[in-house]
Amino acid sequence: MSQPFRVDSSIVFIDLAGFSASTDVYGDERALAMLQIFEDIVRDALGETSPLKWIGDEVMLALGDCSTALAVLGAILNKCREEPRLPLTRTGVHYGPVLRRGGDVFGATVNIASRLTALAGPGELLTTQQMADVAKAAGVSVQDRGERQIRSVSAPLRVFAIEAAPAADPMWIDPVCKMHAPLTAYRKAFGDQHWFCSTRCADAYRRNPAAYG
Repeated sequence: MSQPFRVDSSIVFIDLAGFSASTDVYGDERALAMLQIFEDIVRDALGETSPLKWIGDEVMLALGDCSTALAVLGAILNKCREEPRLPLTRTGVHYGPVLRRGGDVFGATVNIASRLTALAGPGELLTTQQMADVAKAAGVSVQDRGERQIRSVSAPLRVFAIEAAPAADPMWIDPVCKMHAPLTAYRKAFGDQHWFCSTRCADAYRRNPAAYG
């Protein structure tokens, strides 16, 4: 086994926000087709560089410096937003030292990026100071979300949201599968509290709203 070595890297996690619910409502075959679309988008954006690790509907990437990570994320997240068959993504990024061993990475930087992804809402990219500074310098919209206590990290971290792809309107996010409108195939009924991409998502929500909080 190769010896581990330390390197600075932008660790990225991207997942499909509504994947588990889509599997439950629409079945395994549709979820697998959705995942294939997502995998193709990631691989096309990376070119000859292979994703570091796939974990179900989530991909973990090690993308070098923050400028490189920002460019790759812009390509991936914009393509995902343009794809009507995909739900919104959730993304977390943190730059810092990692231990690399073979094709994997370990350390606090990886843990923080993963926790940021868990904090992100559908369509959001959350990151920390260094990546936010690079995004601001590149003219990308950045919002300061203040200090947040990250699970298993002793000190609070200042968290930022980066608009690497068009922002999602919460009024047009299906609460079940996390698809985002407006899309020409979908309509929202006036007076309804939520928008749903289909009657199947609407029925699933009405049966058990607490499952999709």
